[in-house]
Amino acid sequence: MGYFRELPDLAYQSFLPHKNSSQDYVITKNLFRRVKLRDDLYNVFTIFNKYQIKDGARPDTVADEIYGSPELDWVVLTTANIINVRDQWPLSDYQLYNYAENKYGNDLTKIRFYETTEVKDSSNRLILPAGKVVDKNFTIPDPNDGTKTLSPITGITNYEYETRKNDEKRSIYLLKPAYLQQFLNDMRREMLYSESSEYVNDTLIQTQNTNITLPQ
Repeated sequence: MGYFRELPDLAYQSFLPHKNSSQDYVITKNLFRRVKLRDDLYNVFTIFNKYQIKDGARPDTVADEIYGSPELDWVVLTTANIINVRDQWPLSDYQLYNYAENKYGNDLTKIRFYETTEVKDSSNRLILPAGKVVDKNFTIPDPNDGTKTLSPITGITNYEYETRKNDEKRSIYLLKPAYLQQFLNDMRREMLYSESSEYVNDTLIQTQNTNITLPQ
């Protein structure tokens, strides 16, 4: 992931056994430095495209498709507001089946809940929308014959439930390629350090050494 190259550096006191002195520092990437899109920008639909994640696609393959580089996978994740890839990125169909089978075992096809199916009358007026969770004994009067009742329900299995949850993750919004360079410039500017007691330069700060002694 090219994201880590974008992070500024952090000089942290060394705890390595082969250090020369207690004044030794290790240069590492500052993983605590993170930027995100302003929340209000998600309402500016002109800078985003809606994207449907295909089966088996990964952040790097989406980045390659949209931005021409798999190393911009972090841009995909940032603009889609995804922090935990394992939980927020959709599984492939194969992974999903294995996950659900391990989770439910013999109850994979067991009914988890019931929901309504759509009902319209003879004039094509909507009487009951689909997708309302109900109990298995739910009925309504037949809109075309008041002497009868209907049981407009369907059972949703554990596997169907997990599939729906997974499919909901497939729809994301991505930054339009025309705004990519501006996003990168703004992000890199925000990554720079401002002057402080830890400041060394724009891309490096040094943490306090809690155990300074003379070199051995």
